[in-house]
Amino acid sequence: MSKTRLTIHSPYNQEDLGTLSTMDWPFVAEKISLAQTAYQNRDKWLPVHERVGILERTARLMVKHHSSLAMQIAKEGGKPLKDALVEVTRAIDGVRLAEECIRSESGHVIPMNGTVAGSSKMAMTQKEPIGVVVAVSAFNHPLNLIVHQVASAVAAGCPVLVKPAADTPLSCRSFVDLLIEAGLPEVWCQCIIPLDLSVAERLVTDSRVSFFSFIGSANVGWKLRSKLAPGTRCSLEHGGAAPVILHDSSNLQSSVDSITKGGFYHAGQVCVSVQRVYVHEALANDFIHLFNTATAALTVGDPTCIETDVGPLIREAEVQRVDSWVQEAIALGAECICGGSRIGNQCYAPTILLNPSAEATVSKQEIFGPVVCVYTYSSLEDAIQQANALPFAFQAAVFTDSLDIAMHCYKHLDASAVMVNDHSAFRVDNMPFAGLKLSGLGVGGIQHTINDMQIEKMLVLSI
Repeated sequence: MSKTRLTIHSPYNQEDLGTLSTMDWPFVAEKISLAQTAYQNRDKWLPVHERVGILERTARLMVKHHSSLAMQIAKEGGKPLKDALVEVTRAIDGVRLAEECIRSESGHVIPMNGTVAGSSKMAMTQKEPIGVVVAVSAFNHPLNLIVHQVASAVAAGCPVLVKPAADTPLSCRSFVDLLIEAGLPEVWCQCIIPLDLSVAERLVTDSRVSFFSFIGSANVGWKLRSKLAPGTRCSLEHGGAAPVILHDSSNLQSSVDSITKGGFYHAGQVCVSVQRVYVHEALANDFIHLFNTATAALTVGDPTCIETDVGPLIREAEVQRVDSWVQEAIALGAECICGGSRIGNQCYAPTILLNPSAEATVSKQEIFGPVVCVYTYSSLEDAIQQANALPFAFQAAVFTDSLDIAMHCYKHLDASAVMVNDHSAFRVDNMPFAGLKLSGLGVGGIQHTINDMQIEKMLVLSI
């Protein structure tokens, strides 16, 4: 193993939170070999009842450590403590959901007597693990995303190597430790901290990997997919630029409350965060006034304080990038209703931009920061056309009191999910969660991920 160590710092105040040893390629290659050997020894596969017990005990341990896990998320990821507490609760539910999924999993009986050739046959299927899983995760939900990838692999019966984001590896390490404490043999779940990007790429593209689960940027995800070994299956979850439409029948106050949460939750560092709000011109003045009031009231600062609504961006460079995009939009004619400035080197003021140019970067790319763009419209069809204009498609939302309008938007918006009278970032963990176009490949969600990590193997009997 390389002697290099990775030091993890708080994105808010640069506090030293600990160090982890990084791994060079020979060490990582050995980790893959251990996982492959575990998978190849079919007589030693973990039976379903053992996986159920491990997951059940893991959930109980997470309940015991709920507060410390939440504080760890707040410190290393900058997510406000009030939201970090919710993330831990969701992560526990995710582990329990994985357990429930495999308690009831079943194969199928295949009808064979419809042809002469099959009339003397009986066929059925059972689920089997696909093989070695490599999971590469993101920083913004450093525990719950790991649960979606790793608990799913454990439930599916696959040995898994997980590479957390370099900014937030401690939550991943804690979850892996809890799995092992709950009885999972170490070889079935290994946390990998690569020495550098070249080692990480060799991990992902190794021919012994059967399934690659990726959560992160589109540029990295599509690049890695193009380099996968033949036969390696994958799922990719990238970002979006989520559109929200306010129709003229919307309940204004409830929409403002929801959009404020959906736009500025975790400082906008969420793949389905509200980014583009299309407001009917009849509502525009009232909406902007209420939205400005709600946004200005948000508390920005130390994520470990329970009163904080918006914490830091993950790195100072991201603060600089977001500010450059905002200033460009203003120079191109956007009106800055609220915010538009840095708060120290770590935080950015929650910002509302009115009618940015279509040529501004904030109108074309995922902001991944605490910035919401508001566009006025007179025709619903124009709003839908603008919402669909980008090469991203993930979750979208519409606020309306009209079922006809809701169904019209559901039919015509480019999205894998459309929320009605709630923000685009709404999610529960058994939902299918799928990025389309540049936003990803495959379907996330605990049950869907477990299915991806298994094969349905058929047995044909002559009778």
